[in-house]
Amino acid sequence: MNNQVSDSDLINQLVSGDEASFTVIYNRYSAKVYRLAFRFLKDEDQSEEIVQEVFINLWLSRDKLTPDGNLWLYLYVIAKRLSLNALRQVYRSSDLSEKLLKHISIEDNHTEEDVLAHDLEVFTEKIIQQLPKQQQLVYKLSRVDGLSHKEIAEQLHISQNTVKNHMVSALKTLKDQLKQSEFVFLIALLFCK
Repeated sequence: MNNQVSDSDLINQLVSGDEASFTVIYNRYSAKVYRLAFRFLKDEDQSEEIVQEVFINLWLSRDKLTPDGNLWLYLYVIAKRLSLNALRQVYRSSDLSEKLLKHISIEDNHTEEDVLAHDLEVFTEKIIQQLPKQQQLVYKLSRVDGLSHKEIAEQLHISQNTVKNHMVSALKTLKDQLKQSEFVFLIALLFCK
């Protein structure tokens, strides 16, 4: 089995218990999962443990997967949850906290943060493209072009109240979709403007 197989096909094969598809998924995503875990934990051993836990979890929960699901997003959510749980344990232990602080000062991976930010931006753009056309337009004029509600209302020949209603609906949809995907920190970025 090669890397040309789609995630959807791999999920179908994985659900039926195919170990070869699991190996392909592991080879395709384990490095990304490791980088994500390392971004949180700044510890190689702990990050490798997270990778193992993520893929054990994937195998044990394979029957819950849907072929049209986003495999990376699923792995991302599991890895993030496990990393944050590990981080909580670190903060409870003073020895582990000191070790983490030492690693943070030595290692800092801006490239991975840029990749994750790009992934989140792409995911958000997909959600925005699914909004009704008028909501998309109002959202982009506000968040991308930086126009005020009054300027948007004048440009689109609608009331400021209608602009506000479109923004409220668009932001609610984004928030709900992102919450389902556990992109909580992105939600904070979106709503702090």
